[in-house]
Amino acid sequence: MNLQTKQDFTALAMRFLSPLLPLYSPGGALLHLGDTGATYPQRTIGMEAFSRPLWALAPLWAGGGRADAFLPIYQRGLVNGTDPDSPEYWGDPNDYDQLFVEMAALACAILETPESVWNPLTDTEKAKLGKWLDTINHHDLPGCNWLLFRVLVNLALDSVGMPCSMQQAAADMAEVDKWYVGDGWYSDGPAEVKPQKDYYNPWAIQYYTVLYSVFAARRDPARAALYRERAVQFGRQFAQWFDPDGAALPFGRSLGYRIGQSAFYAACIWAGLEPLPLPVMKGIIVRNLAWWLARPIFDRDGVLTIGYGYPQMYMAEQYNAPGSPYWGLKVFLLLALPDDHPFWACEAAPLPEELTRPGVIPQPSADLLLQRLPDGQLNAYSPANYEKGDHGQFTEKYGKFVYSTRFGFSASRSYVQLEQTAPDSMLAFVIDGWTFVRRHSDKFVLFGDRLLSEWRPFPGIKVTTELVPTAWGHTRTHTVESNIACTAYDCGFAVPKFAAGFAQSAAGSEAEAKNAACRCVVKGAAGQGVVINAAPNTNLYDPNTVIPAVRYEIPIGTAVLNTRVESRHN
Repeated sequence: MNLQTKQDFTALAMRFLSPLLPLYSPGGALLHLGDTGATYPQRTIGMEAFSRPLWALAPLWAGGGRADAFLPIYQRGLVNGTDPDSPEYWGDPNDYDQLFVEMAALACAILETPESVWNPLTDTEKAKLGKWLDTINHHDLPGCNWLLFRVLVNLALDSVGMPCSMQQAAADMAEVDKWYVGDGWYSDGPAEVKPQKDYYNPWAIQYYTVLYSVFAARRDPARAALYRERAVQFGRQFAQWFDPDGAALPFGRSLGYRIGQSAFYAACIWAGLEPLPLPVMKGIIVRNLAWWLARPIFDRDGVLTIGYGYPQMYMAEQYNAPGSPYWGLKVFLLLALPDDHPFWACEAAPLPEELTRPGVIPQPSADLLLQRLPDGQLNAYSPANYEKGDHGQFTEKYGKFVYSTRFGFSASRSYVQLEQTAPDSMLAFVIDGWTFVRRHSDKFVLFGDRLLSEWRPFPGIKVTTELVPTAWGHTRTHTVESNIACTAYDCGFAVPKFAAGFAQSAAGSEAEAKNAACRCVVKGAAGQGVVINAAPNTNLYDPNTVIPAVRYEIPIGTAVLNTRVESRHN
């Protein structure tokens, strides 16, 4: 699909939206997209699916676009969902309720296009909708990006003259400001509780604060200006997370939101910010969308699936319901741009040469060491520094040594068998048939050219790992202090096996897996080369992979393991 004009982007948005039309409830307030569960009840799952398409529909309507079939559904759904006497009432929210998350889309719709979703309602209907939204001011929320949902709701209620609490909004913004780390980066809550820096910067905190800088520009000009300055800082760094071919770094939680990876730049363009030249931002968005559209992310009816590169539940979080992937539609904020905006006329430009030049790029505020290889592949070296509350597969999403835009990573099926663990980019210890990997680092140091971490995979075993980038990969030096004799596997990237040109080999202390598109070689100074046949549907990119590795026998005492990993992608 060509993505150049406003008509092109509108057509793409409708490709995501149109398959939903026959799936709304009679009253319009609920949308049934599947039967898998989440941590919240089916009624809330239906409301979530209803709300998230608004991330695309509201900008479309605001920009003068037509989605006439959806308009009466949403006007009817907003009425029935907030009427306690309706059989489709969304319910009275409780503390920490998922409904508060979904209120953000409703709030932005009111702020962006009141003539579509607010003005047509009767006074009684407006009062009920306003009262339901105001419940967010009377319940506890987790101390993370959720606070910004409450801010948006209060801005929306205030914009239409409904009861709200701007005092609460001010307190929430003051709390969010405490999470600022530097260089445009935030932690998603207090840094001592949630230290990781991931996509909750671009598609959450930075996205919402950019919206705030527009919606609250007159009310809070100083903070609005500060947020715009931080967005520009962040946008220059975040561009490093993209591959020249459009892939974005697969790292961290909520990756099932897929196309939301480039939504931050859409928000910048909408807000008139240029952390990068407009054609460069357009290029990032266009290539990222094209990368996703080349993958089987829809089911046979055209509905988005839970997963990443294909339908896959192993990598899902406990808060991923069938409608959750539609959160990524925030990239379509672009549709609110006027028809004559220069974005629609400019050509999508490649990443600037300075962003694709081979070498190592420290991002200390993100606790990451980035590396661009000569073939354009992006590697990110991670210290396994993240929150202790695990929403699902956090070890795999934050704890691997290296994350790659070309190989993805694998989410374990279990730790009972090495093959089910699929421990790509990990040093995996096998003890009594169970597999143990780096979950958290006790401490780490990020140097300009290497990453050092200390971690304990199992009681009685301490590992100090030094990762040093090289021209085509990296070296690993593990100092293992163990009270247990066991076996460890130092693993490379997962390579698709049912692919053209596939071959694997293991000889001496070296193992290799390759196909016509890519190859990964793992070499040990000692040990035995092996190829692990990973369980199906573990890797985020491909459902069938193998993992080249070096097997080491770990003695009681101290052992030093030296491994080199190299990867190329054609």
